[in-house]
Amino acid sequence: MSVAASNTSMRVPAGFRNLLEGLAREVLREQPTNVVAFAAQHFQKLLEQREAGGIDPVAWGAMLED
Repeated sequence: MSVAASNTSMRVPAGFRNLLEGLAREVLREQPTNVVAFAAQHFQKLLEQREAGGIDPVAWGAMLED
């Protein structure tokens, strides 16, 4: 069975690359045994920072990518 190739081009949302690079950097720094739980905690901290009126890491990352 073959699958036809698609000409659809997918784009990564603005700020997403920077967000993932930040997670990767923290994972390499901390070397957690449970990466999924660590990622959940990491993103929860970022969400709390954003909700507290601090910097929105996604918006900030999008500005850096431009």
